[in-house]
Amino acid sequence: MQHRPTDVDPRVLGALLDRHGWRRRGGAAGHYSRWTPPGPAAGTTSLLVPESRAFPDCDDLLAEALAALARSPAPCARDVLTGLARPSDEIRWWHDTPGPATGAPAPWAQQERLRSAARQILLAAALAVRGRARYHGARHRRHAQTLLSGLLVGTAPDGPGLTAFIPVDPGRALTERLYHALYATRDAIDYQRATGGPEAFDAAVAAGVSRELTEAIVALVRGTEGATITLAWAPAAGPPAGCAAHPEPVEFTPGDLPALRAAGIRYRQDEPALPVRVTGTVVRMRRSGPHGPGTVRLRVLAGVDVPHIRAALDEDAYRTAGHAHLAGLPIRLSGRLESRGGFRRLTDATEVEPVQVDEAERDRLMKALDEDC
Repeated sequence: MQHRPTDVDPRVLGALLDRHGWRRRGGAAGHYSRWTPPGPAAGTTSLLVPESRAFPDCDDLLAEALAALARSPAPCARDVLTGLARPSDEIRWWHDTPGPATGAPAPWAQQERLRSAARQILLAAALAVRGRARYHGARHRRHAQTLLSGLLVGTAPDGPGLTAFIPVDPGRALTERLYHALYATRDAIDYQRATGGPEAFDAAVAAGVSRELTEAIVALVRGTEGATITLAWAPAAGPPAGCAAHPEPVEFTPGDLPALRAAGIRYRQDEPALPVRVTGTVVRMRRSGPHGPGTVRLRVLAGVDVPHIRAALDEDAYRTAGHAHLAGLPIRLSGRLESRGGFRRLTDATEVEPVQVDEAERDRLMKALDEDC
């Protein structure tokens, strides 16, 4: 991880050191400050960081500080260098785990559960960036996975936790959405626990709360004494509009689980079916006999953001789909995409017709179909 002193803003370096627990030990006021790492490594490293780039020896001091960070045994030194390499927002998760007991999960198992829950939370936020919904199901997964592809996740140095570094470009939308969704979830839980009414969860959908997020928080908290999530904005970019400069930690406890589970059930039940017009290639056909209705599985090419759907067809439509399949042609059809099964099922299918494509496109579709099969 190479850093050039000329590319480092000393104010950003100071903010990152402060964020990651380094202690300011004085220095020449208005010129530079001295920093030491937290914990056992406190006596092993000392950094001199200029207050600004206005001083002639700024680059020399920064070069020495960067070299000392690279050599430092303190785990948080690596996090500071990561924050310098690419402006990133940081999201941290902590578990409050129960004390040792017979049958309690091993530490590595707890860490894997935390990592899995954290990824579910990030995925829920990425889905909400694409569009607000009570229940996303299989929709928008490809877009969300692309948004998550550039993230760095590491073990927190000061306890059983994780830290994710979210690059401001292109990840700021994800961090901002998660900020609003977490606080909306906390407020909705508190409202339901105080009043017994679920209305706040309905309003929270506009902030990005969904079944996927409530399930992810349940996974984060289950089997622990509580969990905490904190967000910190990249110092080089500052906070987005409408967000606190220094967000307070968001805490969840086992007492929140009933409200979260009830909200998840309602979100799934209340998400309506969608009228759609879908184009796709037939990858599988099935019916109980040589005649009558049947079902087909389609690899979706256009019309809805899920990779595959299953459609129930009457006899004539099933025959049309079979002829298109044999000819290597996609079909186009209308229907209702049902939330049951994660928006993978099309009902009330009508207007089933083959789609004419040129020879080159037909060959490409046939190759794709062979890969699916």
